[in-house]
Amino acid sequence: MVRSALRGAIGAGFMVAAMASASAQVLEIGADNGPTGLDPHLITAFPSFMVVNGNIYEGLTAIDKDLKTVPGLAESWTVAPDGKTYTFKLRSGVKFHDGSDMNAEDVVASIKRVQSKDIASPLASRLAAVESANAVDPQTVELKLKEPSAALLSSLATIAIVPSAMEANKDALQKAPVGTGPFKFQEWQPNGFILLTKNDAYWEKALPKLAGLKFNIVPESATRQVGLSNGQYALLPNIDAATALQLKGKPNVKLAETMDLAYTLIGMNVSKPPFDNAKVREAVNYAINRQEIVDAALFGAGVPGGPLSPALKSWALDVNQFACYKPDPAKAQALLKEAGVTTPVAVTLKVLPRQDVKDIAQVVQEQLNKAGFKVELVNQEQGQFIQDWRNSNFDMFASINAGQPDPDEYFYRTFRTGGSTNVFKYSDAEIDSLLDQARSQQDQAARKTAYDKVQQKLACSGPAAHLTYGTLFSAMNSKLQGYDVMPNRSLMLLRNASY
Repeated sequence: MVRSALRGAIGAGFMVAAMASASAQVLEIGADNGPTGLDPHLITAFPSFMVVNGNIYEGLTAIDKDLKTVPGLAESWTVAPDGKTYTFKLRSGVKFHDGSDMNAEDVVASIKRVQSKDIASPLASRLAAVESANAVDPQTVELKLKEPSAALLSSLATIAIVPSAMEANKDALQKAPVGTGPFKFQEWQPNGFILLTKNDAYWEKALPKLAGLKFNIVPESATRQVGLSNGQYALLPNIDAATALQLKGKPNVKLAETMDLAYTLIGMNVSKPPFDNAKVREAVNYAINRQEIVDAALFGAGVPGGPLSPALKSWALDVNQFACYKPDPAKAQALLKEAGVTTPVAVTLKVLPRQDVKDIAQVVQEQLNKAGFKVELVNQEQGQFIQDWRNSNFDMFASINAGQPDPDEYFYRTFRTGGSTNVFKYSDAEIDSLLDQARSQQDQAARKTAYDKVQQKLACSGPAAHLTYGTLFSAMNSKLQGYDVMPNRSLMLLRNASY
């Protein structure tokens, strides 16, 4: 009740006046798509992620630009010798955007909310090892684990802390987010813009430096490019290679780049024919020429890749270790014959509405059609694509998904039986066992051995044909300073930016 009253007390006139006094410092961002929602425990799409992650919301931990786990809302933590009890000391003086204090009860409620079956968070698998969360005192949280979880600290960076009153609320945060981050939500005009304003009560006193962030929804790439060139927009985040090439060398425009953690893939529904047959899934991989995809769809700005990004040098296997990554249409046709399916195999391929993904899907369609398939492309708007994806309503889909610093954060929720984003309906006892072993091990070498086996099996017969990892570009006005591109596509470092 108190938090609702505080939110209601913020008058529109006050906010407009505050914005007018600092309008020159609001960073104008050109985004290709608008978010489908703003609830940090429910969102799955990049347009939502880039608005809320690290800007509106924060976790107990955070991931820095080198992909290392660092303190977030927890200033420190201790781990019991058996690896099954984590005790977090929270920062003092942290407030939610509605003016209320953030304390241990909010952390506990946030963890329970993600674990709740009623909320059905796609992040739930990241907390599968957590047995209980308890508020020891207002500034101390204790997590009890069923078994050790090597990836827990990294995973907690993705679990946003929300007000405890939201624990059972499925709807409120989708349109009116309330976090602790450097920027707070002000306005959302669907298909127009989302406006965030500076959080003057942010716990890190010198930040943010900008008065706000305005995400302008501009689907046309050419319009965004013109807007950047003429100063209408100061930042085009996470652009594709084609756009980067067109902007290279433009006056007052600078490009920043890094290796992307995000992966492109062709997903397959293994709960129904023909992809319930592992030989058909293997045939898909042999039919695909990944270097051709890099050259044709990514303009050479990327590399063929397996289940893990080459940016994760201590984890990812070289693609040359996967036999099925050597293109062989004849081998693909032979596998389809062994599978006993009628050729050509007619399937639909649903496509995420991004230009790079559309380009990739067209190349893949051509490749598969030469190897015994008959692929129909289905281009959908973003909301429908995500709904069908969540409901496993597809034969195949083409998409780009966010990678994570620790393999557990991707593999466990995606490929373990019953995982919270296992939309493929995939189930394999050996994979389950390996993922459980890797999650509970603290020894890096032992985890590496397990994940090597997981990659080897998933690469050729898993439910996802991983394709490429692109070079991640952001284009910005040369006056924008202090902003770094992160491999996980987060815009959290905008808190350090000035313009």
